[in-house]
Amino acid sequence: MNIINFSESNSIINQYMAELRDKNYQRNKLLFRHNVARIGEMMAYELSKTLEFKPKTVMTPLGSLDIPLLKEDMVVATVLRAGLPFHEGFLHVFDKAENAFVSAYRMYTNREHTEVGVHTEYLAAPSVKGKTLVIVDPMLATGGSMAASIEALLKTGKPKKIHIACVIAVPEGLEVVKGVLPEDATIWCAAIDPGMNEQKYIVPGFGDCGDLLW
Repeated sequence: MNIINFSESNSIINQYMAELRDKNYQRNKLLFRHNVARIGEMMAYELSKTLEFKPKTVMTPLGSLDIPLLKEDMVVATVLRAGLPFHEGFLHVFDKAENAFVSAYRMYTNREHTEVGVHTEYLAAPSVKGKTLVIVDPMLATGGSMAASIEALLKTGKPKKIHIACVIAVPEGLEVVKGVLPEDATIWCAAIDPGMNEQKYIVPGFGDCGDLLW
């Protein structure tokens, strides 16, 4: 299992992450959505370097040349609703990809809001059989929503390769997701935070992503 943490190296993604985390910047929902989408674009670009390409001859007005073009069939899936801007960022890069949407959300199962269950009620997806499946969701906290989404999408077929992309993850959620992924899967994270509070929010994180986006 390959886990890539962009916060371990210097890049412009760190600036966007700083703005996402800053409670003063968070007042600007447009900027918040834009930064999530921009992180998606940059993560998709880095992910594209790991994919298979095949040369194709392209005719220009003055001649011809061979250019390596993406060979793989792709499905980009997102977990509603917080995943939508992140998903859009990936589509700016993988504009020929098919799309899938999963409604998987957590529900507190006790009065103290310290225990969490996951409910999945909607799936719109093409077959992922033989394709590269990229599942994008900004927050990987308990891992329950992502695990449920993976299991739902795999019912449409066995993909060639699975990539998981998130803005922030925690070790606990990563372990849960690793338990339902094949060994050759890759998890991409803009940052990995230390853990969660009693209400299962990522700390320091940046709060409830869905509420901040919308």
